[in-house]
Amino acid sequence: MSRSLVALAAGLLFGLGLTVSGMINPAKVLNFLDLVGHWDPSLAFVMAGALPVAAIGYTLARRRSAPLCAPAFFGPTKTRVDARLVSGAALFGIGWGLVGYCPGPALAALGFGNWRTLLFVAAMLVGMGAFRILDRAGAAQARSA
Repeated sequence: MSRSLVALAAGLLFGLGLTVSGMINPAKVLNFLDLVGHWDPSLAFVMAGALPVAAIGYTLARRRSAPLCAPAFFGPTKTRVDARLVSGAALFGIGWGLVGYCPGPALAALGFGNWRTLLFVAAMLVGMGAFRILDRAGAAQARSA
């Protein structure tokens, strides 16, 4: 099976899981973050359910010399917590808390045709493009200095 088909199947399975669990509904996420109002603990149950699945996946992966559709496993290349990581995590968390969407659920929710979701995904893509441009410009400036 080609890598593209495996990636498509994994993405569809992930999107289905997000949809079935209700995590594509931003109100669910916002209610989870609202500890003093209408708190909804279901997101915690989704996360807790994901832990054993991930643990099984990592356990099975450690027994293999290579993944099924790639020549080798690729782990993180950076092991330090730096300002770039912290600022990126903070921006992600702030955006998630303000809107109730993160990239995966937003992409899965696109199929429902909500204009707010489309607006979020468009803004997300613009932000990703702006980061790429600024990051390349910063790297080029660092090389020339």
